[in-house]
Amino acid sequence: MRGRQPAPPPAVGGARVEVVGLTAGYGRTTVLESVRLTVEPGGWLAVIGPNGSGKSTLLRSMLGFHPHEGLVRVDGVPTTGMARKDRARCLAYAPQTPVLPEGVTTGDYVTLGRTPHRPLLAAPRAVDRQIVADVMDRLGLGPMAERPLTTLSGGEQQRAVLARALAQQPRVLFLDEPTAALDLGHAQQVLDLVDRLRRQDDLTVVSTLHDLTLAGQYADRLALLSGGRVVAEGAPDEVLTAAALSTHYGARAQVVQGPSGPAVLPVR
Repeated sequence: MRGRQPAPPPAVGGARVEVVGLTAGYGRTTVLESVRLTVEPGGWLAVIGPNGSGKSTLLRSMLGFHPHEGLVRVDGVPTTGMARKDRARCLAYAPQTPVLPEGVTTGDYVTLGRTPHRPLLAAPRAVDRQIVADVMDRLGLGPMAERPLTTLSGGEQQRAVLARALAQQPRVLFLDEPTAALDLGHAQQVLDLVDRLRRQDDLTVVSTLHDLTLAGQYADRLALLSGGRVVAEGAPDEVLTAAALSTHYGARAQVVQGPSGPAVLPVR
């Protein structure tokens, strides 16, 4: 690693993402109906909603992984009109339950994120190795580069999945429940990291989040899904209200304003 120069930054910053009339489902069951959303460049939109509301389906549809009707545009360009490699260079995805292959080192796993930037079957170039090393250093994974991926802790594996996505040097980062199965401390560390990288690299972030307090304190905008539709969208303190939680979650809760955003407190 000695003598390595810092990796070059992405050529452009975050992109504007628009979802227009997105409808998706499974078989004859409609899960999402006429969803409309806009995420400004460099913004962080967290999609929230009760279980089964279609949060993960929305992310997968926006990425083109799930069949749907309607349009998804990135800086005005429909994603359906993008070549697969161009889409992979622009959009990166960290799934909720990633496939972690056996016998693969952490460094090799993160290097897979460089695949869209090199010819088919070509070996990683010097610039790819440089970018991977830089991303791993930023995420505190440098010392683990030679360790088998499956020997890492849950929090370390989550960072490796994020590192692979960031190695793509995307303009938009999609995160499906990035704090799933993490304790509070590790969840905060992951979201702190995402927020820092978003600001440093001017990334646009779209995530789903189950924890409403974390969503309210890290994202700058929330979209509440219920019954397959966006029933509220706006700043966290506009979306997270006791009335909305009662109506759409069937929850008794109090919303308290804190220095970093609203916190949701269950009421017995």
